[in-house]
Order: sequence, then structure tokens, then C-alpha cells
Amino acid sequence: MTEKILVLGCSGQVGNELVRFICPEDFIIIGLSHADADITKKNDISNIIKNSGCSLVINAAAFTEVDIAEKKRNLAYKINEKGTYNVGEACRNAGIPLIHISTDYVFDGNKKTGFIEDDLVNPLGAYGASKNAGEFALREVLKEHIILRTSWVYSSTGKNFVKTILRLGNEREEISVVDDQYGCPTSAHEIAQVIIEMACQIIFNGKKDKWGTYHYCGDTKMTWYGFACEIFNVVSKLNGCSVPKIIPITTNQYPTAARRPQNSVLNCLRINQVYRIQQKPFIFNLSQVLKELITIDAPEKR
Repeated sequence: MTEKILVLGCSGQVGNELVRFICPEDFIIIGLSHADADITKKNDISNIIKNSGCSLVINAAAFTEVDIAEKKRNLAYKINEKGTYNVGEACRNAGIPLIHISTDYVFDGNKKTGFIEDDLVNPLGAYGASKNAGEFALREVLKEHIILRTSWVYSSTGKNFVKTILRLGNEREEISVVDDQYGCPTSAHEIAQVIIEMACQIIFNGKKDKWGTYHYCGDTKMTWYGFACEIFNVVSKLNGCSVPKIIPITTNQYPTAARRPQNSVLNCLRINQVYRIQQKPFIFNLSQVLKELITIDAPEKR
């Protein structure tokens, strides 16, 4: 029997990877963008999920622009809290489980080691606060859910650090990058892999009692400066172009509208213990994304 999975927010980084993912033959993925399914419209999303005929819903729809959220706080909450509640309620009424994507930015970064799922949340900005509110709303309305927190997402589509750094590398001889914030870069493709694996286990392998919150991120801890260096190291090997000078700076030297956690590394032990999912190699995933980006728009040689 073929199982249908409904993906909300298919035009985002993870949503895009989910809809183009080569799934097992038992699965059909149906992707809906914001234009197709606005999660802030309660009745619309309820009817869409009720009539979808799907076995599981993946909510990849979110307001993700961290700095803009400081100015558009109401919109961030409308999408990330109320929208998430709407999806959860619709899934509850339809009797369908939900996998919901959340963020490392629910934490304040005041910890030396990786954050576990049960650590106290204390978001520093409107984006993290709105995503945390969405988590709380989902837990209140739907038991049969997975909240998957991830971090530093990048891909060949959308807005992300990798694409920004490549653009700056074409425009400048020197780039200053923050070197005192730590995290684990995670490709949208590997997040899609993890979600599909969890979906398979939920639908086919009897993991229907393993609900709750899980962490997943790439396997390598680094700063934004370290990430930039790795990006250009790989780019140089792939196409032989010269690279800009990368200058490490402090957070205080690069003020932003929203505060970022100094440490947003996620401990991923629980997802390995319950779902036997291990973190994927950082360099392999980064190389795959950069190969795709270089094919799309190769940096010019100096």
C-alpha cells in the first residue's frame, strides 16, 4: 500500500529537499507551498489536511528570517505559533501524526556542551521565541507529534550562510566573519533524509509511541568563521578559483538586530537511541551543496 506524506512549506530549504527527495516506493510526497496552503488560515489548513488522504504531515512552513522577526514580531508569532497550532489541531482532528521542524535558537547559548532536548529553553530573540511558542502550542494540541530541532541550515536554495558567503567572495577581497558563536551547520538535504527515515519508522516499523522532541544537526562543531573557511576550502578544491581573505571578528564587531546564542550546538544522542539515526559527515554534505551551487552559478576566477 502506498502511503502519502503531506509537506507544508515546500518552497523553503527543507521543504524543497523533501519534495525532491527520492523516497521509498511505498511513499508519495505531496508538497504544498505557502500559496497553496497558508498555515495561518485555520479553516483552509483544516480542510487541506482532512482531505489529503495522507498518513503523515510534515510542517516545514515557518517565518525564519531572524533579524526581520525583531521588526515583524507579530507576523513571526502568527506563522510560527498560531500557524503551528492550526496544523497541529487539523492533524488531531484528522487523526494524522505530524513532524514539525524547529530550531536551536530556542536556547540562549549559555552552556558549554551541546543542548539536550530537556534543557531549559530561553530564546534571545523574536524568532526563537516564536518558534518556542509554536512548540508549546503543538504539545498542547496534539500528542502524536515529533518536534525536530535543527541548526544552521543551508542548501542550494533560499537564503542561507553558504550562498551569502559565496556572493561576498565574488564581490570582495576580504570578508569579516564572526568567530565566537558556535553551532553545527546542517544541510537541508540531510534534514530531509532524517525526516523521511523517521516517517518510515513511524508508519511501517511501529514507532508510533516514540513521540516528542528530538535534536538533529550536522556532526561538526564550528564558528561562522570556521564555516566560511571550510566553504572556501571546498570551493577552491572544486574549481580552483582563488578565495578571499577571511578575517575573524567578535559578535560585538558585527551588530545585528537579533541576538544570537553563543553556543547553539545540539546534542543528538536521543534521536540515535530511539530512531538509530546518526549524524551525517559535514564535509560530504557541504561538498554536495557546493557542487550544486557551482554548477548553477560558478564563482568567477580572479
